[in-house]
Amino acid sequence: MLTTTTTVLLSLLSLTTALPLVARTPPGTPSPSTAKSLLAGLTVAAQGSQDGYSRDLFPHWITQSGSCDTRETVLKRDGTNVVTSSTCSATSGSWYSPYDGATWTAASDVDIDHMVPLSNAWKSGAAAWTTAKRQTFANDLSHPQLLAVTDNVNQSKGDKGPEEWKPPLTSYYCTYASMWVSVKSTYSLTITSAEKSALTSMLNTC
Repeated sequence: MLTTTTTVLLSLLSLTTALPLVARTPPGTPSPSTAKSLLAGLTVAAQGSQDGYSRDLFPHWITQSGSCDTRETVLKRDGTNVVTSSTCSATSGSWYSPYDGATWTAASDVDIDHMVPLSNAWKSGAAAWTTAKRQTFANDLSHPQLLAVTDNVNQSKGDKGPEEWKPPLTSYYCTYASMWVSVKSTYSLTITSAEKSALTSMLNTC
């Protein structure tokens, strides 16, 4: 028979393993009130041309430290109990996707999303940047520009702005809009009137 202590320990273990993973908020995410102030300060303008755009103009997944590139660094940052190989590849762990609430245990099921897509950035100011600045933008670990999410959800987002695509979880609207506004403000990127309207509505859910 199990002792009382063993029973309690097993109960606690069961409770611990049953707890859902929580979303990791990327660094630099502003408060809703700060996000609203930042939004008010953004320049509203028509979206620029896609001409000349290429993902290759935004060198990404560069080496961050040792053999770890940007993708691997974000996987480790946003995951739980992540184990990596000698080459920094994630061999095990758990990832909670804040966009849809799904949990994954294989890194291959997880994409690293650029909060403000590279194409969107190109059309809102990045076309005039140097390659070095575009590289910084595409690998930014200091601001809420990169986060681990379900791969097919990221693919459905593509290069759409919040006026065309929002996370499946409405409970994430506030955080999503706050991060989007922060990145646009940090890099002095413009927003369209439709984009501003969508962001305002999302921030009003905070």
